[in-house]
Amino acid sequence: MHIFAAENSNKTNREMDYQEQRKEELYSQVIPAGKRRYFFDVKETRGGDKFITITESRKLFDNKTGEFYIDKNKMFLYKEDFEKFRKGLENALSFIETGVEPEPVVPMESYRPDDTDARLNEIDFKF
Repeated sequence: MHIFAAENSNKTNREMDYQEQRKEELYSQVIPAGKRRYFFDVKETRGGDKFITITESRKLFDNKTGEFYIDKNKMFLYKEDFEKFRKGLENALSFIETGVEPEPVVPMESYRPDDTDARLNEIDFKF
């Protein structure tokens, strides 16, 4: 333990945090798309389960400050949802190409919302 601390003594906490975060990252792909960039990162939990983070990064202008800033939106996709997500994406792309609505990934009659979904109906979304 002492050797590790000595090796990193010249690094800031931020640099060490970044290195620790990169250790969890197994794969990363950046897709530039105009003013946006999409990041697909495969990471691993401490328990060894792999998951995907999909990040949309956009460069925006703040009229109040007169400066650009980066807006990020991140989504976590866990292994138990990989197949449903893949099928849902395929369905959406198929609809765009053909105009024919595909069968839903999960039929509404078999969908059982959990407590989180039910509580979303109670939130007053005012923007």
